[in-house]
Amino acid sequence: MTDGIDYGNLMHRAMRGLIQQVLTDVAAEGLPGEHHFFITFDTGHPDVEIADWLSDRYPGEMTVVMQHWFDDLAVTDDGFAVTLNFGDAPERLYIPYDAIKTFVDPSVEFGLRFETQDDDGDDEDETPGRPVPKPVADPAEPGAVRGDAEVVSLDKFRK
Repeated sequence: MTDGIDYGNLMHRAMRGLIQQVLTDVAAEGLPGEHHFFITFDTGHPDVEIADWLSDRYPGEMTVVMQHWFDDLAVTDDGFAVTLNFGDAPERLYIPYDAIKTFVDPSVEFGLRFETQDDDGDDEDETPGRPVPKPVADPAEPGAVRGDAEVVSLDKFRK
């Protein structure tokens, strides 16, 4: 029995499910209209599978773009695999949802950001290093997506 509701974990699972559903639809139907994704992930996550030269080049995190050319998108309950083109060199990647730091679709100004929770010892039930979902990205932060897209708070759409 726990002392409370773990909203952080529930939000994480819900947003992971949202990403899974979007990618499942894209795998079946392709990207509609101008939709495209910037996906930043932790290359050091133990379940990430990328070529050695990519992990050497991006030792902490990497942002991939799914837009004009991607192939063989396979979506599972734990993550997704996709072949992307890196300078005319196709590479297969596997990205678990838990490794995702940001998921942004700038065509519709939508974005999710996941932050890693530090173990401060205040809650014994919290898992150190577990991503904590944040539906708002600060465009002033390094690595935030810039340009015409704006990552908005989900609160903007609540009545």
